[in-house]
Amino acid sequence: MIAHVRGTVAGVAPDGAVIEVGGVGMRVQCTPGTLATLKPGESAQIATSLVVREDSLTLYGFCTEDERNVFELLQTASGIGPRLALAMLAVHAPDALRRAVATEDLGALTMVPGIGRKGAQRIVLEMKDRLGPPGDVGDPLPRAAQRAPSWRDQVQSGLVNLGWPARDADQAIAALEEEGVIGGPDGEAVDVATVLRAALRKLSKQ
Repeated sequence: MIAHVRGTVAGVAPDGAVIEVGGVGMRVQCTPGTLATLKPGESAQIATSLVVREDSLTLYGFCTEDERNVFELLQTASGIGPRLALAMLAVHAPDALRRAVATEDLGALTMVPGIGRKGAQRIVLEMKDRLGPPGDVGDPLPRAAQRAPSWRDQVQSGLVNLGWPARDADQAIAALEEEGVIGGPDGEAVDVATVLRAALRKLSKQ
């Protein structure tokens, strides 16, 4: 198993990044929140999980080891493959998923594209004793923690990495705040992936 990769970020796309390791470009599929911490030309280390199929080898990357561990645990539930597990982590942080499963919050689980009410019920039934209680998290990789001082920095960096000018990125974030989509000081907990998707939708309409 490839537990993590460390190298220079060669490029970032909407669904993944390429990290150069020893002269080899490794494509890693990531959530928007993870992509927001990666900047082309800079060094990065991300936790990874290699999914082996008959016709493919796919590497998935995460900001923290906890995200990687939850990603792998989710796939032990029937009907959840790597793409759906990644989608769940794109919508909810690991602790939010633990909380949703522990409290049987089907509404939170059905926010994930591809999960209906029956699927959410099955996830609660199968994962309740596997994910652990909220707050039972692993230590984040130090570089990931250092690279994300605030949610605004992460969202702006993510938009710039996807090709948007910094000025447009800042305007999109400000517009979302004015509309009440997001708000509060930098220290307030904000779901980076959700804000990044909302900003991308706004920018795409311009």
